[in-house]
Amino acid sequence: MQLEASSVPLFRVGLIGDPVAHSRSPALHNAAFTHVGIPAHYELWHTSTAELPARIAELRQPGTLGANVTLPHKVAVLALLDQIDPDAAVIGAVNTIIREYDGTLTGANTDAPACLASLREDGGFEPAGRSAVILGASGAARAATVALVGAGIAQLTLVNRTLEKAEQVLGDVLAATEANPLLYAITPTSAELPELLASANLIINATSLGWHGNETPLAAEYIPAGALVFDMVYRPTRLLHEAAARSARTLNGAGMLVRQAALAFERWTGQPAPLDVMRAAMHATW
Repeated sequence: MQLEASSVPLFRVGLIGDPVAHSRSPALHNAAFTHVGIPAHYELWHTSTAELPARIAELRQPGTLGANVTLPHKVAVLALLDQIDPDAAVIGAVNTIIREYDGTLTGANTDAPACLASLREDGGFEPAGRSAVILGASGAARAATVALVGAGIAQLTLVNRTLEKAEQVLGDVLAATEANPLLYAITPTSAELPELLASANLIINATSLGWHGNETPLAAEYIPAGALVFDMVYRPTRLLHEAAARSARTLNGAGMLVRQAALAFERWTGQPAPLDVMRAAMHATW
């Protein structure tokens, strides 16, 4: 689908999640729609788990381009859609929904390519042959796992409070790829964690810890100097502050957010995203 400037009535698109009030996505997308001249408006759609089926059904109505999906619905939403992109099926999570011309809904995942692009372009990190530790087993952690395995990571550890969930993520990804990295699923209290962190070239926080207050998913003494610490939270966090103090390199989630938004914009409109405009809108919200 390709939308031409001012050729259609006002379209709606929004973010489905709980919570959503913190999101910078409206600023990014509304700036992009204005710049390109597409009459669309991006909104925040706070949606509880009980409200999710009705919210997805609303996307089938004319006048809707689709939606973004955030915590805690990235996995649950799959069962409510008509078709899933192959990459999103491997990840097992959807962060972008596209309403097709016939009213059917397609699920996509722009987190994985955005994560990889941010690591390479913003963080100067090439995964091939390296070692990584991912904190969490959320939809975002699934996307990061798929991105890193696809880029040739040699060793990957998934750390999650529920061991079975971490094992399931790694099993799902391994079953869908021909890559054969060393994979470990452990809990935060595992005796192996300090050693695996000490040898890590990359640590990714894919949990929600860091959004609020002074919380952190990882004690400072476990952060190795010289590693890249990538916090998907897109603002300064205690984890990044403590990582910098230990001479680790740091990267927040702002670059990933802009890139996943740009990819979603292109799926909804069929037009190239004005990446610089979206990046400027992101920085203007700080």
